[in-house]
Amino acid sequence: MDALSRAAAIKLVAFDIDGVMTDGGLHYTDDGGELKTFNVQDGLGLVLMRRAGFALAIVTGRTSGVVAARAADLGIDEVYQGVADKHAAVSELLAKLGLDWSNCAFMGDDLIDIPAMTQCGLAIAPANARAVVKAQAHLLTAAGGGHGAVREACEFILAAQGKLDAAFAPYLARR
Repeated sequence: MDALSRAAAIKLVAFDIDGVMTDGGLHYTDDGGELKTFNVQDGLGLVLMRRAGFALAIVTGRTSGVVAARAADLGIDEVYQGVADKHAAVSELLAKLGLDWSNCAFMGDDLIDIPAMTQCGLAIAPANARAVVKAQAHLLTAAGGGHGAVREACEFILAAQGKLDAAFAPYLARR
């Protein structure tokens, strides 16, 4: 089954953070605070997905207040931080939402993401993912993490379900 067919069944999209929603860089302040840079276009893609009725989740191995703040800003309620077993976390979320693995897309870039990616209906990897992760993906984005990969994945899923035009409609110029 190709990526487009797989995307047609998606109801939940779960994302890693570092290397997917960010470029993977970790920036620390002198007092030990952590900084991350998120792409605003990725953010709008997530808002479009939420408005179109998709469930969204963040599943990350690290724990950061910055991630909680970004999730709140985007209206993402399902946030799992400090997760060592992403497969188990997504499995619990699917049970909570009454969904099957075939209804789930997962976007990841490194080894810790593979167990969830290989189980889900649509595995997505950004251009900067490790080769072993790319080999497990059904969809590879042209953009790297933190540089539009999330937006690209969102638009792909919206288009696969015939929802992209409706998502764009409120923003297009009226004549």
